[in-house]
Amino acid sequence: MTKGSNFWVIGGEFGSMNFHKLVEGSAQVQGPFKTRKEAEDAWREVSEANRHKAGVRFSIVEEPNRAPAA
Repeated sequence: MTKGSNFWVIGGEFGSMNFHKLVEGSAQVQGPFKTRKEAEDAWREVSEANRHKAGVRFSIVEEPNRAPAA
């Protein structure tokens, strides 16, 4: 884990079970979260709220803190 990273929860409803393309208008982004634990809690909540929908999926992504070049 990179120090100073931001974490995001991203996802939505996909058009097929191969999870390649989101249904237009279904995309959701939550964050940024300063810790992975906060992102996991948000992921758990949004996943649980949508668990009855087979085509909905969410992931946690890490955005590293990019220090300016010296």
